Amino acid sequence: MEPFVYDVNLAGAIGDGESDDTEAFKNAWNVVCSSHISSGIFRVPYGQKFLLQPLTFNGECRPRNITFQIDGILIAPSDPSSWKCKETNCNNWITFQHFDGLIIQGTGSLHGQGQKWWQMALFFIKAAGFAILDSKNVHISGLTSVDSRKWHISIERSSSVHASKLNIKAPKDSPNTDGIRIQHSTNVTIASSIIKTGYDCIGIGDGSKYININRIFCGPGHGISIGSLGENGRRETVEYVTVRRANFYATENGLKIKTWQGGHGYARYIRFEHISFSKVIRPIIIDQYTWPLHQHCKNYSTAVEISNILYNDLRGTTNGEIAVELSCSKSVPCKNIRMKDIQLDYGINGKMYDGHPKSHCLNVVQSWDEGYVYPNVPCLTKKLSY
Repeated sequence: MEPFVYDVNLAGAIGDGESDDTEAFKNAWNVVCSSHISSGIFRVPYGQKFLLQPLTFNGECRPRNITFQIDGILIAPSDPSSWKCKETNCNNWITFQHFDGLIIQGTGSLHGQGQKWWQMALFFIKAAGFAILDSKNVHISGLTSVDSRKWHISIERSSSVHASKLNIKAPKDSPNTDGIRIQHSTNVTIASSIIKTGYDCIGIGDGSKYININRIFCGPGHGISIGSLGENGRRETVEYVTVRRANFYATENGLKIKTWQGGHGYARYIRFEHISFSKVIRPIIIDQYTWPLHQHCKNYSTAVEISNILYNDLRGTTNGEIAVELSCSKSVPCKNIRMKDIQLDYGINGKMYDGHPKSHCLNVVQSWDEGYVYPNVPCLTKKLSY
């Protein structure tokens, strides 16, 4: 049976970029969601701009398989005071929730118009331009996200999510504009995408496992981060993460694992392989000494445990003095950190430093240099002679 197709214009959307089309989108969704046909297509046509207030699509529908075909341009209100939403429902701009079998695809774009939001204090607010919540079997492809007010895409409490061929961009000085944020989710794949933002290209938070990241171009931004974990003494976990064939250009960080002092939990079974860096300030970082700004940093007897981390075939240039930083907890040292085939040299701006790139090690045990590692990381035990 052919899928049921419904165009937002049929529900009264104007598509001129100035008229509020939120109600038309809600009406179109009600039509698709109530269809008796087993699959439905919600169509946003090419060549039109749709101004939308915060909007939630709830996937508890009759059709099991839903496709959002987004070929037009979606625009958020530019002025924070013009957002029409309840305070408790204003975190995300466009939300997809409670789906089992969802495709979001197309050549269209989402314009968050975050410039005025960036002037406000949003650091502690969980907010996304585009959120996937409490869903499974989700495929996202082809879309562009521009200038989100905070995170561009958030994946939370979901499983079996595959995102590919995305183009995510915001100015390098835009605060907290993560490209993709993953939390409390399993079996998530991010592939073949370009991410240029003011914060993490991809951030992996608590409750994430079996995360696969492949063929990502990242930069500018803060790299790919795991954490931060364990804030306010919480127990938080991340495991089974693989990052392969990522390219970092002019980022502040490359591959980072970050935890708070006094936390609990673990980050483990993580692989970083076949990575290239160009003009990256800090290519490899483990930092277990995160602490609130303007407060004295204490030494705690507890920490998030970091173990079973592999760095394999990482090459390129750094503009910072320290290319490899492993700053681990005294009470819970990092263990089973493995490195092999690492070649990090100074880029043009890095030549201001004397000699060669440096490494820094603190509280790393039972860890291994398994083959050519440059710069030398002295806390790793050499398994091979070369």
